[in-house]
Amino acid sequence: MNDVAVSFLGTKPSVFLGVTVMLMGGAAFLTGQSVGNAWQRGWQVIIYSLFLAIAARFLIYALFQGEVVLSGFILDWVVLTGIGLAAHRATRVRRFAAQYPWLYERTGWWSYRKRS
Repeated sequence: MNDVAVSFLGTKPSVFLGVTVMLMGGAAFLTGQSVGNAWQRGWQVIIYSLFLAIAARFLIYALFQGEVVLSGFILDWVVLTGIGLAAHRATRVRRFAAQYPWLYERTGWWSYRKRS
């Protein structure tokens, strides 16, 4: 099991969780919030998370002697994009409800509705 994970990720699962999910995931969360606060489109989070995934792969390679494998890079990109887009959506919903309280009300973390 562990050998399959290492060959797929290019590193140990604990390094993947530490670097990609915790460290770069925090950066992706802040990136999503920043893009959402600036009222920019969600596709920009995808581009920014590409650069974060490159940085994550570099840190894994340079600090933990990980391998640069395509499957690990794609997984990094998907995870970071998911975190960034979730933060972007949550920020946009919060901003809509706060800026236009007479038009919209929040119904959840990622949803709002028109006031009746």
